[in-house]
Amino acid sequence: MYFLDEAVIYVKAGDGGPGCVSFRRERYVPRGGPDGGDGGRGGDVIFIVDPSLNTLSHFRRQKRFIAPNGEAGRGKSQHGRTGTDLVISVPPGTIIGDNETKAILKDLVSYGDKWIAVRGGKGGKGNERFKSSTRQAPRFAQKGQKGEEKWLLLELKLLADIGLVGEPNAGKSTFLSSITSATPKIADYPFTTTHPILGVAEIGNEISIVIADIPGLIEGAHKGIGMGHQFLKHIERTRALIFLIDITKGPAGIKDSFNTLWRELKGYNASLIERPFAIALNKIDLLPDNEVKDILRAVDTMNLMQSPKGTGIFPISAATSKGVRNLLIALYNTLYNKM
Repeated sequence: MYFLDEAVIYVKAGDGGPGCVSFRRERYVPRGGPDGGDGGRGGDVIFIVDPSLNTLSHFRRQKRFIAPNGEAGRGKSQHGRTGTDLVISVPPGTIIGDNETKAILKDLVSYGDKWIAVRGGKGGKGNERFKSSTRQAPRFAQKGQKGEEKWLLLELKLLADIGLVGEPNAGKSTFLSSITSATPKIADYPFTTTHPILGVAEIGNEISIVIADIPGLIEGAHKGIGMGHQFLKHIERTRALIFLIDITKGPAGIKDSFNTLWRELKGYNASLIERPFAIALNKIDLLPDNEVKDILRAVDTMNLMQSPKGTGIFPISAATSKGVRNLLIALYNTLYNKM
C-alpha cells in the first residue's frame, strides 16, 4: 500500500446562488409585484474522521476539492437550493494546518470528529426582498457571496497504544507480523520498513492493543537524518514504547543501541522518554540458552532502566513469538493500571 503522511490540498466552498429578478404575471393582475426568490447558500467543505483509513494516500491524485454552488433563486418567491456539503474523510490523527502560515487549524483525533474547513457563500437576495413603500417594483437582486477557499497542509500522526522503536534490522517488522494481522515487508537487510505500519495485537479475552512499527532509527534521526523527523513524529501519539534491540550484539552492543535510541527520542521530544517503556531483546532463538542467560545477567548490571517508567527487560524471539505475550501483557498492565 502506498503510504503518504503529508498532503497539500486546495479546498473551496460553494458560491451562493444569485437572487432572482421576477414579477408576478397572473391573469387579472396587471401590475403584479416582485416575486424573485433568494439564491441558495453554497455548500461547505467538511473534514470527518474515518477509522477505516490509516494513510493520506487518497490525496495523492486528487488535490482540489470544490463544493457545489447554491442554486439561483426563481420566480414565484422560490428560493434556490443550498449546495450540497462536500465531506472529506481523513484517518484518525490528522492535523490540518494553513499551508501558507503553517498554523495548526484543527487536530482530528477520534472517530466522528469533524470540522468545517471553509464555509459556503450566502445566497443573494431576490428582488422581492427590496420592495418597499417607495420602491414598488425593484428591478435588481443581489449576487451570491463567494465561498471561502484555502490551501491546506494535512499531516498524519499515527495513533497507537505502543510505539515499536529500534535500529534498522532489529526485527521490528517480524515482531509486528507475528502478533498482528499487519503484513509489513520483511527481509534481512536494513531499512526494509520505509513507512509506519499499524497492527492490532490480541493478548487476552477481548483485550487488544494497537502497535505502531516505526521505521528504523539511526544516529542523528532527531536532526532529520535518515528521514528521522518523518518517522519520529508518529511516536508522539503513542502511550508507551518498546525498544527492540538485537540480543546477538552482546552486552556492549545492546547498551550502545539503547543509548542511541534514547538520545534520539530525547533530542526530538523530551516528553517521549517520560512514557512507560520496555526493552525487548530480540532474536534469542539464534543463541544457545546459556549465552542468553549470560547476556541478560550482564545487561541487568547496566542500569538501562534509567527511568521510573521502565517496565523491564524481556528476552524474546519475534520469529517464534517466545516471550512476546509476556512483554505485551506487562505493558498493557502498566498502561491500564492492571497490576
